[in-house]
Amino acid sequence: MTLTIESYLDSLPEDRKESVHKIIKCIDNNIPIGYAKVINYGMPSFVIPHSIYPSGYHVTPNLPLPFIGIASQKHHIGFYHMGLYGDSKLLDWFISEYPKHCKSKLDMGKSCLRLKKLDDIPYKLIGELSKKMTTQDWISIYEKYIKC
Repeated sequence: MTLTIESYLDSLPEDRKESVHKIIKCIDNNIPIGYAKVINYGMPSFVIPHSIYPSGYHVTPNLPLPFIGIASQKHHIGFYHMGLYGDSKLLDWFISEYPKHCKSKLDMGKSCLRLKKLDDIPYKLIGELSKKMTTQDWISIYEKYIKC
C-alpha cells in the first residue's frame, strides 16, 4: 500500500489527527506556488518537485528537494522547516515572533520545532513562516550553503 497524506492522518492517534491536519492546512493555504504536497521520508511534506529542481535532494537524488515536513513523533509533533536551518535571518525572525504566538517555551533543533502542547500550537505563525520562502529562494540557499 502506498502511503498518502490521508492514510498518514488516519494512522495517527485521535488526539494528534486534528492538530497535524490543521498544520498541513496552514502550510498549504500559505506556501508559495511551486511546492508540492507529498509524502516524503514517511511524513507529510512540502517539497520542490523534480519538474522545478531536477537534481533532487543531494543525499537521495531520486527524491525531490525537501522543504517542510510534519511528523507525529512519540512525545511531540515535529515541524521541520529547512529554510530555518539555511537562513539565519529567517531563523532570527521566527525566534523573535514565537513568544508572540505561543505560551510554551520554544523547543527547537536546527530545523525542527517540537510541538509538545497540542493546545498551544502557533498555527498563525506557521502560516506566516510558510509564506516567506519561494522555491527559488530555497533553491538558492540550498545550493549556496547546504548542497555538497
